[in-house]
Amino acid sequence: MDQFTFHPRDLVTVPNLLTYLRFVLVVPFVWFFIHENYLMAGVTLGLSGLSDCLDGFFARRLHQVTSLGKILDPIADKVTLIAVAICMVVYLPAILPIMMVLVAKEFLMLLGGFILLLRKMAPPPANIFGKIATLVFYLVISVIILIKIITGQENMVLIYIGLILVTLAMLTALAQYAVVFFRMNRKKS
Repeated sequence: MDQFTFHPRDLVTVPNLLTYLRFVLVVPFVWFFIHENYLMAGVTLGLSGLSDCLDGFFARRLHQVTSLGKILDPIADKVTLIAVAICMVVYLPAILPIMMVLVAKEFLMLLGGFILLLRKMAPPPANIFGKIATLVFYLVISVIILIKIITGQENMVLIYIGLILVTLAMLTALAQYAVVFFRMNRKKS
């Protein structure tokens, strides 16, 4: 089981710099979205998704996997998802129940990570289910935005199907992380 460690040099690794970029990109995404510049909102979200893919790649390739990165990466994912969820609910209030499920899942994941840190354990790295759920999220939101840009309208059937797929992927990831969380806690006891 991994112990949480921190070294000041971890603050400026390539993967962690890419993760910081994801935090920064939340602001222009929200600004573009609320000003109905959906093209730039989509581009910003795409850049965020790309930096999410690249940070893990560079962490492994450059041997810069850090405890700090293992914490910051999922937090950046959650901050991005919550910002997008809020924008989407303001844009389409009817999707509030689905977005509440997604936000609750993210809150539970943050709470689990915090509990592990309190017990001096490093939260587990993203697993394949978490990566797939994040990818599905980015793809579905990008398609929703792209359709709005191209047609000027919302396709509610497509939006609901997409968000249900995102919800299923996120809940599957949550279940997988819950198994890991309880296993780690049982070993620590």
